Amino acid sequence: MREQPTNETTNKTACSSELHNSITQTKPRGQTMNTIEFPYTRKDAGIALHKLHGFIGTAQLSVIGELGYSEERRYIFSKLVVLAKIVENMPTTYQTEGQGEQAVAYLHYFTQGCDWYISERDCEIEQLQAFGKADLGMGYPELGYISIVELLECGAELDLHWQPRMLSEI
Repeated sequence: MREQPTNETTNKTACSSELHNSITQTKPRGQTMNTIEFPYTRKDAGIALHKLHGFIGTAQLSVIGELGYSEERRYIFSKLVVLAKIVENMPTTYQTEGQGEQAVAYLHYFTQGCDWYISERDCEIEQLQAFGKADLGMGYPELGYISIVELLECGAELDLHWQPRMLSEI
């Protein structure tokens, strides 16, 4: 089912500070999780996906694209916008140096029993590598540089439900 046009008069562009600053959503008093309204549109999700370029693999993008036409579209739009804001504001290379296990893991990738927790993104425009904790399922997780490109090539998925937390809490 395609999204029905609305009578929105708000114009949100890629440079709109309103879009960038209105990421946090709160649940109105008396509403259950099933009745929360997600204010983001397909255009907002498109801007978010542009910001997430290099962080989400093609297979996962394909599924997200299909969800954009489902009954869950508002939810997925909201997830993408929030995730883009997290990526945009997370530390870049060397900004968490010396923090060790006290650094915050902002992103989580997973595949086949392996997990990668990202605490710094690349400071370059093209996302090539990141810094974080790699747990390859052998009981010896390590801090180090992680190639986001290689993770995506191997089919690792970005956890859309991950909540940032300190590496020591993982």
